[in-house]
Amino acid sequence: MFELGWFEIGIIGVIALVVLGPERLPKAARFAGLWVRKARAQWFAVKSEMERELAAEEMKASLQAEREAIRDAVKQLDDEARELQSGVRDIERNDAPPATDEAAGAAADPKPPAP
Repeated sequence: MFELGWFEIGIIGVIALVVLGPERLPKAARFAGLWVRKARAQWFAVKSEMERELAAEEMKASLQAEREAIRDAVKQLDDEARELQSGVRDIERNDAPPATDEAAGAAADPKPPAP
């Protein structure tokens, strides 16, 4: 944000020494340091809270996308299962021998014919 070099920090120190004097400068420096630490801690707390909220939102979006993908896969599997079942039923209908008395009698008699 602000870039201060050693030269700028020195100028600020000299101005503070002239304005405050040598008696009040250490107390003012401690007070300024305390407020800088509090401001920095508050900034980091806000920053970490925002990062957590963004991560939670990203996770929610990711979970929603995964749910949609799973729903699509389940729907596709259900459709394929229905197609297979209808195909099997069609094959069974087409391959089934016609019901006759001979076929019914042969199926009922478990003994093979004598040679």
